Amino acid sequence: MIKRLRKIAILAALSAIFFSCSDDNDPANPDPDPPIAMDDDYIPIPESPVVLDMDAFPFNTLSEYSFFEGNMKEQNPVLGVIPYEPISTLFTDYAKKKRFIWMPSDVQATYAADTEVIDMPVGTFLIKTFYYTNVQPNNDTRIIETRLMLKKADDWYFADYIWNDEQTEATFSLSGSFTNVEFLENGEMKSANYRIPSEVECFTCHKSGTSSVPIGLKPQNLNSMYDFADGTENQLQNLIDEGYLEDNLPTTINTVVKWSDDTQPIEMRVRSYIDINCAHCHQELSHCDYRPMRFAFDESADPTNLGICVDPDESIPEMTKIVAPAQSESSVLYFRINTEAEEFRMPLLGRTIIHEEAVQMIGQWIDGLTTECDSEGGGDGED
Repeated sequence: MIKRLRKIAILAALSAIFFSCSDDNDPANPDPDPPIAMDDDYIPIPESPVVLDMDAFPFNTLSEYSFFEGNMKEQNPVLGVIPYEPISTLFTDYAKKKRFIWMPSDVQATYAADTEVIDMPVGTFLIKTFYYTNVQPNNDTRIIETRLMLKKADDWYFADYIWNDEQTEATFSLSGSFTNVEFLENGEMKSANYRIPSEVECFTCHKSGTSSVPIGLKPQNLNSMYDFADGTENQLQNLIDEGYLEDNLPTTINTVVKWSDDTQPIEMRVRSYIDINCAHCHQELSHCDYRPMRFAFDESADPTNLGICVDPDESIPEMTKIVAPAQSESSVLYFRINTEAEEFRMPLLGRTIIHEEAVQMIGQWIDGLTTECDSEGGGDGED
């Protein structure tokens, strides 16, 4: 909105200048360049109130950035702070999330590929708030943390802000901690010892070699409609309209599906789920790149990258394959997502309880596979 308003203001100012000028050859106008008076029609160019200070980052409190207007816990973004939501979202102990992006004026992000994080300019903030509704015993809403990533010239940098009990302010900390949350999810009581990450844990999930990268800001994850405050629009097109993204997208984008949408093919749902939840570790130069699976959406069409008929690289009793077709109970993938044991669970970070709906979906997918594994641990992946 902010850059769109700037364009409108500039056009309005230029129009006022053009129509106020008379013919330079008119003898009644001996001064060809009269001064322009700022009258009642003057339209100031709007500026975002967000505070960007590279040297002072991270601030001690969240409010110092001025990302939100009014009561901060309502998370109403100020001018220039744009909400977004990946098509399939990462599971964090059933926490709900609000995500925003902000950029300085006169810079743009650029498209690299459907499967690659959009190339963000220096000064970009990514803002993500984690919260629960129906928190017991009073069915309250409780915000736990707001995580920031700031793009500097050499890398992305992290900051995390922990909300106080009064829900009036959040204070910087990257030391890591736990907090217990009891809440209702679809009418069922759940309890999580929610993990607030340390700086090392942030880097573990966002690692690419020695650098840090965002996870969900890829065209494949954002090519969807979103209900913005001023109307429903495709998220990528909205970023273009706001001036945040260069208008150079391809005509078609290979796009994930919403994993919880049971009208979609189950293989696409599974691939979309493990892309957002697992691929950031199971890829080259990332934390689990020594594992044989490659879970990125553009790689998981290959059944071997999904682990189908692939021998596990460590021995777990009664587990015969990473994905054993028609045998979810013998599949390492199913076992790891269906346990809370820290030494076995996957993802290792970001969850302490089981994502029951995803376990059911992945179990259904595995049990529906009809591939016959050969004796060498490979298969054609047909189902």
